[in-house]
Amino acid sequence: MSRGKVIPSPSRLRCRVSSACSGAPRLCPRGGGRAFTLIELMVVVGIMGILLTTGVPLVYRIAHKEPMRQSVSELVKVCSYARAQAILKGTPVELVFHPREKVAEVGAAGGAAAPAAGPGSTMLSMPTFLAQERSARIHEDVIIEMLDINLLEYKDEEIARVRFYPNGTCDELTVILQSRGEWKKISLEITTALAEVGNVR
Repeated sequence: MSRGKVIPSPSRLRCRVSSACSGAPRLCPRGGGRAFTLIELMVVVGIMGILLTTGVPLVYRIAHKEPMRQSVSELVKVCSYARAQAILKGTPVELVFHPREKVAEVGAAGGAAAPAAGPGSTMLSMPTFLAQERSARIHEDVIIEMLDINLLEYKDEEIARVRFYPNGTCDELTVILQSRGEWKKISLEITTALAEVGNVR
């Protein structure tokens, strides 16, 4: 009488597999660690590429302002500088526009240039970061569509003056700029001499 074939139990099979793996470690996966697949690495590289592609233009735009943004920013800063000078010094200060050259600069009332404070000067001087805003230049690609001072148009004149007073008031000023279909309006609030920026529709 022939004996039937003996089938090993599952526990013995697991034991044999474990023994085989211990003898050939290269063929058996190690627990606890997991290597990245090629697809996962490609996904990571792709994400990094997207971030770099979107980030570089943003950094460039921050470092190099667009013509309209730059022009508006400089005009607002030079208006703030003129206002602060008038209040600190207690005398009227003029913001002098040269529309044909697209330049605006701060000067003392009466046409004299605002004196720079020397090392031994006792004058009230502005902080360094504000002193750099003494003048503004409108970009060559930006058109002055309106330069209205006290309801009079000066955009075609050689020179135009806006006065800032020690009590924090100023002349009425409205400047409208246009560049590539984009329109911006810079105006001064006469009771506070603060600049306001808005879109023109």
